[in-house]
Amino acid sequence: MNGEKANRREQILSAAAELFAHHGFHGVGIDDIGAAVGISGPALYRHFRSKDAILGEMLNSISRYLLDGGTTWASRPGDADDTLAGLVAFHVGFALAHPALITVQERNLANLTDADRKQVRALQRQYVEVWVRVIREAVPGLGELQARSAAHAVFGLINSTPYNRHLGDGELAELLSRLALGALRAAG
Repeated sequence: MNGEKANRREQILSAAAELFAHHGFHGVGIDDIGAAVGISGPALYRHFRSKDAILGEMLNSISRYLLDGGTTWASRPGDADDTLAGLVAFHVGFALAHPALITVQERNLANLTDADRKQVRALQRQYVEVWVRVIREAVPGLGELQARSAAHAVFGLINSTPYNRHLGDGELAELLSRLALGALRAAG
């Protein structure tokens, strides 16, 4: 795929994420997405076969991004506390930079095709397992089920960012990181 077409696809995905986050998947039409990027709705079909395909690529790509980034952080050399702090900072950074994607994923998983939903869920489970491993290394004595529950609780905290914009990004990132790390350490 050439650079111009790839860039247009990214523009479409970004615009669709904002629209889906504000109006819901079913409240947005192809014409709305096209208008947001300055093309006709039917012209979107040069880039995506359907609105379902846009949602599928959007949620699969963010799930893959989180898994790849989380895996990278988890495999860095260093002590367990630093690894956990890096993983938390990575997720906080993503959530602050992409609140619309957080909202779309939270509200629209059921709107995915079966194949896309299975793929997204598989990627999400792998991402959780990265967290479980890192949490267990950083919080001695914490069992696997407790670590998994703690990971999900921290995701809920961090993923609250679309609804919690009372502070600037820097202050909010610091607060979320402190809260997340405190909660994870308290789990032990």
